[in-house]
Amino acid sequence: MNDGPVNHGPVNHARGFPGAVGVSRLRVYDWPTVDGLRGGSPHLHTASTEGYVVLDGTGQLQTLGGAGYSEFALEPGTVLWFTPGTVHRLVDTGSLEILVVMQNAGLPEAGDAVFTFPPDVLVDTPRYAAAARIPSGVGPDAADAARRRRDLAVDGFLALRDDVLARGPAALRPLYAVAARLVRDKVPGWRHTWRDRALAQAALTGRHLTALDAGDPGHLAQAQVFRAGDAGHDRYGLCGRLSLSAWDLDDVPGTAEDKRNDP
Repeated sequence: MNDGPVNHGPVNHARGFPGAVGVSRLRVYDWPTVDGLRGGSPHLHTASTEGYVVLDGTGQLQTLGGAGYSEFALEPGTVLWFTPGTVHRLVDTGSLEILVVMQNAGLPEAGDAVFTFPPDVLVDTPRYAAAARIPSGVGPDAADAARRRRDLAVDGFLALRDDVLARGPAALRPLYAVAARLVRDKVPGWRHTWRDRALAQAALTGRHLTALDAGDPGHLAQAQVFRAGDAGHDRYGLCGRLSLSAWDLDDVPGTAEDKRNDP
């Protein structure tokens, strides 16, 4: 396959973070739930794989998927990831803090999530949208809304878990059908994100390999260092408070001062 010549112009570098992933630093909610556990809002992603790198604390990941119901212990150094359709619930048993690595430039925290609300809420699009929406910022209103959203998702998750334990993974099919319907209108925008980020980075690597195979090092002369712009303020996310909301990392070239300050 001919990947075409390398363009040595100003766009000869990958846009965004390596691998077209997004990252965020997450402090998992420590609010208690109806079953006595503390943690985040159970949900699934429809198009993106998500990974966790545990930085501090302890906890558990509860999942519903092709293997039925599963539990995974979380402690510093744990690294795991899960594919689209995996219903996941983060449980905090001791100041759990995670670096979240998200496929597709951070779509998991930017729309590619469907909460496990009870069925009567899931099938009512206006009710679902109202239950999922929280105010911006980290004020009391946002905290109250995030907690109500989490509690509603836990209610649905616990009932769904019982159903999966009784009937197996087939019990997830109604949720998957509703999830596909809920995100359908977002897909055109996601396709642009995938094309402009993930696919573009993969294609660029292909062009670099073609050049190297031909003995052409031209793209190496375009070497640059980038750093993320201002990640913004803390906010309430799906499973906890986000202290680094950086799923759309800007291309900001590093400066000489940055280089001098590096350890």
